[in-house]
Amino acid sequence: MKHTELLAADGQTPLRESVFRAGGVGFGGQLKGWNPPSKSTDAALLPVMKQANARTDDVVRNNGIAANGIQLHKDHIIGSEFRLSYKPNWRLLGIKPDKGFVQEVEAIFRDIAEDPGCFIDAERRRTFTMMMRESVETHAMTGDIMAKPEWINDRHSPFSTAIRMVSPRKVTNPNHAMDRPERRGGVELNRHGAPVAFYVEEGADNFGLMKTWRRIAKTNRSGRAGFIHIFEPVEGGQTRGVNRFMSSLEQLKMLDTLQNTTLQRAVVNAMYAASIESELGSDQAMEFLFGADTQNGAIEKMLMTYGEYYSSNEIKFNGVKLPHLMPGDKINLHSAGNADNGFSALEQSILRYIAAGTGVDYAQLSRNYSQMSYSTIRAAHNDSWRYFMGRRKVIATRVASQILALIFEEMILRGYITLPRKARFTFWERRHAWTKSDWIGSGRLAIDGLKEVKEAVLKIDSGLSTYEKELAQMGEDYQEVFEQQVAEMKERKKQGLPPPSWMRLQALAPDNQPEGSNE
Repeated sequence: MKHTELLAADGQTPLRESVFRAGGVGFGGQLKGWNPPSKSTDAALLPVMKQANARTDDVVRNNGIAANGIQLHKDHIIGSEFRLSYKPNWRLLGIKPDKGFVQEVEAIFRDIAEDPGCFIDAERRRTFTMMMRESVETHAMTGDIMAKPEWINDRHSPFSTAIRMVSPRKVTNPNHAMDRPERRGGVELNRHGAPVAFYVEEGADNFGLMKTWRRIAKTNRSGRAGFIHIFEPVEGGQTRGVNRFMSSLEQLKMLDTLQNTTLQRAVVNAMYAASIESELGSDQAMEFLFGADTQNGAIEKMLMTYGEYYSSNEIKFNGVKLPHLMPGDKINLHSAGNADNGFSALEQSILRYIAAGTGVDYAQLSRNYSQMSYSTIRAAHNDSWRYFMGRRKVIATRVASQILALIFEEMILRGYITLPRKARFTFWERRHAWTKSDWIGSGRLAIDGLKEVKEAVLKIDSGLSTYEKELAQMGEDYQEVFEQQVAEMKERKKQGLPPPSWMRLQALAPDNQPEGSNE
């Protein structure tokens, strides 16, 4: 029986292959030898994770482009201070919003978070902001953020809660055993695939101490976090995170080699302005090198003759004097002007590839803003801003909120705060409802400050935005700004100065307050 098969429009390709050509041999058969195995993220990552992260560490430590990529993550996601904007879920808790309670929680947390004594850090080296900057850096380099809450009694600290940052490279299977379904990458999983414990290597590096593994439960019996692990999974069943440099690590290493080689070439070209080339036939050269009688010193005599001739005739280049050369010799002039030789275009192409892989803008990564207009710079920065805001919400905010929950619980236990009595749930019944919050990091970079301020004002006037959102994009807390404005207006009135010119509603000024006001 003759087999009948439907063909695509070209009359040759079977229709079933033309639907998804990526699954076939491709046009001209160029995909015929491309048969990668189908693996889960864990199956592809965990066997090579240690080596890949070690290579990333090396690149970040020794490559300026990679180091700048890390710095961009820290500066744009966190900034100079990562501040709490406390927003409990009032509706779920069944109570009315209490501004005084919010300000009290923010003030207490900010005091311990930014204390110069670094009491929030178990190692007493980091403030909360420094801890968050390190977390973002670690996540970009390894794909994971790991920390262990500790309870450290210190008479100098108002709180006993402290956070110990854990290097993700320390979380491994005991004795570096093979991965199993219930324990992968140093993470113990239950039957649903949820982490229940982590195995952390204990023993200082390079000190000859025997390594041991400590099992740390994710949560204790009261529900308090025992270990913090943050990463962004890309598929179900994933245990560990993938670092941001994984897709462009090869290009980073090759770019580093290319730059070093090009630099060496330019240095060599710049060292020699001129050289003398001597013509010698191949037959004669081979005769001198291999067939010449070594006893009569033919090679030595030839070289001595050349040396005596050029030493007796003062050869100059910048001094203009050029004598007659030996018969068959000629002078070559060298210039370092061609050291680039297409390197810049190739470097830009590689940098754009790396920028796409790390999620940042090419201009920011390379620090090259030449030939860019306001519109192109702002469009590029808006793209990277979306990426940074996603990282802040998905990664940094999750870490910060878990730390806040630990501190908030101790605030209650120590009596620093008193929860409203009419609340529908206690803290231990609804931890997230009581600690729900936003976090204010660095503001969006202003390319043209005047244009962007006008945009913010128009959004607020038209009701499309609020002071809270616009000031948060500038890295400011609107409540602090409003309080400072009121204080300055009062001070201006006290000093006999008129209200600020931007105030259109004079009734808001301190000198026009309604009767019966407490001010």
